[in-house]
Amino acid sequence: MKSWKRALAAAAGLALVGGVTAAGPAQADPSGPPTFRQLAGVGSDTTQGVMNGLSNVITDSAGNKLIGSYDATGSATIATQSATACSALARPNGSGAGRTALLNSLQANDGCLQFSRSSSLNLAAATPGLTYVPFATDAVSYAVTANSNIPKTLTLTQVQAIYHCDPNFVGTGPNYAITVILPQAGSGTRAFWESTMGILDSDVVAGKYPCIIDHKNGVIIEEHDGRVLDDNSIAPFSISQYIAQSENTIPDLRGKAVLGVIDGFTPSVINNSFEISRSVYNVIPTSQIANAPYSTVFVGSTSAICQQTALINTYGFAANPNCGSTSQHTP
Repeated sequence: MKSWKRALAAAAGLALVGGVTAAGPAQADPSGPPTFRQLAGVGSDTTQGVMNGLSNVITDSAGNKLIGSYDATGSATIATQSATACSALARPNGSGAGRTALLNSLQANDGCLQFSRSSSLNLAAATPGLTYVPFATDAVSYAVTANSNIPKTLTLTQVQAIYHCDPNFVGTGPNYAITVILPQAGSGTRAFWESTMGILDSDVVAGKYPCIIDHKNGVIIEEHDGRVLDDNSIAPFSISQYIAQSENTIPDLRGKAVLGVIDGFTPSVINNSFEISRSVYNVIPTSQIANAPYSTVFVGSTSAICQQTALINTYGFAANPNCGSTSQHTP
């Protein structure tokens, strides 16, 4: 472990390229009239801030807000529509939980949810069918503390070795030299990072990688919360989230976290240029892609969301060249 630290002694810190315009912290759940919106959505922590921002500017011809975006964390229950069935829904935390909640609502035909937010692509079979509509580009790096014993410049191969619990990097258990963190189960960032690291969630759950934790002091670790880091821990962190938090566009949970440089790519506001990038999505029923307000808000390059590039940039995301595409859908 000492040898790889010496080899990377010249590690560079984070240097954000470009800037974003502060928009003030976004509200946690829909606020202001109308109380209930035509399009209620839940899910990803990564995109909740930007979707909250979009919900405040996208309206119908009469000026009524159309999107109701509910955060991944907060009160235990949420009320998404006026119907009794929608008055006390369990709050879904993460992309996977959001997808499940949307499917449950569609199967029950209760009208409680119309879309979900997702920071990862999951085209597993679903009934009814779902379409993943991209609207922005994010990137993910690793986060450590400013005074970390882990270098702030690594290769992707080295980061992967850490997440494979390679003893040359993390030491030997049970008291590992590095605490390797994944966010909570169901997180889109967790799924994306596991794929990038070349590990399976089922193996993580089964304990194949014993240096990895997703709880601290008995509490689940939420994604993009740098306050869980100490000088010997590492976690994935959305670059868009880091930028938006640093600008107080959304609540600042970075703590002492800084972002690492991977393979010489510096975390940047132009996330299309970062090595580990991803599309982020709104998930809608495939049966609705041609019907308003789904078609006018989500679908196509001229949709209301795709016309809000400046606002999307404000939350640290890059424009997505496939914004509004409906090509990716479940069988």
